[in-house]
Amino acid sequence: MKNIYLDNAATTPIRQEVIDEMVKVMQLEYGNPSSTHSIGRSAKAIIETSRKIIAKQLNCNAQEIVFTSTATEATNWILRSAVKDFGVKRIITSKIEHHATLYTVQALQEEFDIAVEFVNVSREGTMDYAQFSALFSNDIKTLVSLMHVNNETGVINDIEKIGAICHQNKALFHCDTVQSIGKTELNLQELAIDFLVASAHKFHGPKGVGFAYVRKNLVLQPMIFGGEQEKGWRAGTESVHQIAGMAKALELSFELLNEERKYITDLKQYCFQKLQQAFPEFSVNGADTFYNILNVLLPFSPEKTAMILFNLDMKGISVSRGSACQSGSPKPSHVLAEMLNDEELKKPSLRISFSHHNTKEEIDCLISALNEI
Repeated sequence: MKNIYLDNAATTPIRQEVIDEMVKVMQLEYGNPSSTHSIGRSAKAIIETSRKIIAKQLNCNAQEIVFTSTATEATNWILRSAVKDFGVKRIITSKIEHHATLYTVQALQEEFDIAVEFVNVSREGTMDYAQFSALFSNDIKTLVSLMHVNNETGVINDIEKIGAICHQNKALFHCDTVQSIGKTELNLQELAIDFLVASAHKFHGPKGVGFAYVRKNLVLQPMIFGGEQEKGWRAGTESVHQIAGMAKALELSFELLNEERKYITDLKQYCFQKLQQAFPEFSVNGADTFYNILNVLLPFSPEKTAMILFNLDMKGISVSRGSACQSGSPKPSHVLAEMLNDEELKKPSLRISFSHHNTKEEIDCLISALNEI
């Protein structure tokens, strides 16, 4: 049985070129980057070259890129440091952010008694920009944490507009770009973003490595103490092969962006049309969604809902009902809970997320399997 992988918003297959690059580094560059001898300096050079490659893709300064294990780590570090070190007394976010943001904000609220404001979200998953602007009614030191592309619905936030509103009100802007990095152009010289986070495994790189962008002149305090790695911000010997793999993955993603974006856009449209033919009463969760994510509410009875992922998995088809980080939870998606009513939440919503590896034949298999269910 052929496996059909349609869960690319959870993680992506590693490109072969990235694997080759990582193997080469593991075989040849085994030095500790903090060592002063030539073997150590060679490993250090790979890290700094990787930093420059990533910075070039985002049009920022290489020294503004900090390597982390994941975007979750980076988000925790940035939000916590903003409150502890920058004197932030209020965080503005939304209830449909990734739990890396929501749980960190909740912990900070309990620990430091900061104010937390939530941007209103429509049934289509879009934010209320007028209400967002109205939240800046006083001079409280504020940090805004809003994602670029929602990881469950694919709804796109206008981060150019959000950044402009933030800076008009002298607020800091932290943006979770996990779902968009490597899949669309981001020019950090033109966007008013102060902090950005990303994970390599979302753009066909390795798991366990990510990065933060920290705008120059914003000096965070370390979250992990020890050595002087990453300018003293993140202690611990760097994983050279993973960093090199991440840089290679991002470089390739932008080299192939136009070609792969067109292919995936056409594939998503094909899937939409096939769903429309097979299940005329189906609906899409979210409006104006990103080109590689399709979240659909199926007109199935509630009793079909609990086993739908199991039945698809038995047929070799991998999709999800929401974020992979909460896949074992019996609770409905916190994102869809903000958008759908109680009756709709009883029916199955599937997140189908595509990559350049997928084919129309695989979409046909998915539709056939859903018909059988």
